[in-house]
Amino acid sequence: MPDVIRKDGIHNDDLWTLVSAPVEGESLQLPDGPALLPVTVWNENQDAFAGRNDIGVWFDSHDEPETVAGDLNQLPLIAVNFPKFTDGRGYSIARLLRERHGYTGELRAVGDVLLDQLFYMKRCGFDSYVLRADKDINKADGCLNVFSNAYQAAVDVKEPLFRRRTA
Repeated sequence: MPDVIRKDGIHNDDLWTLVSAPVEGESLQLPDGPALLPVTVWNENQDAFAGRNDIGVWFDSHDEPETVAGDLNQLPLIAVNFPKFTDGRGYSIARLLRERHGYTGELRAVGDVLLDQLFYMKRCGFDSYVLRADKDINKADGCLNVFSNAYQAAVDVKEPLFRRRTA
């Protein structure tokens, strides 16, 4: 079970299981305990999972946040998959979920998550991270806070630095 790093640098065991979409002809197999379902599976079976606090969804980099916009805040956890570190669409998904759709629950980065991405993921609204298996989790806290100030406005800081300095 991989560790999850929170944006405050603390890491805990990951209690959530990332579930893959069933192959055609097979039925969905839910694990014991909390499960993260592909957003397409959630959309197809939404009535069966409504109101459950042990079911979350995960977005692949090609999925659109608008597909669950009306039901976002009933989801306790949303994960965004980074299939490779060079695929930046997950950053956009996170910002859309937070800024356009007002998601207030936990937002987690999964997949090919590297240490040098953590600060930027936090700025886009991620609350927790599952690092790629070959990365040292003990270095995560330093990477989350590598810069003391950011120039641009983002999810974590609503005003750019020049406006904060004149206030």
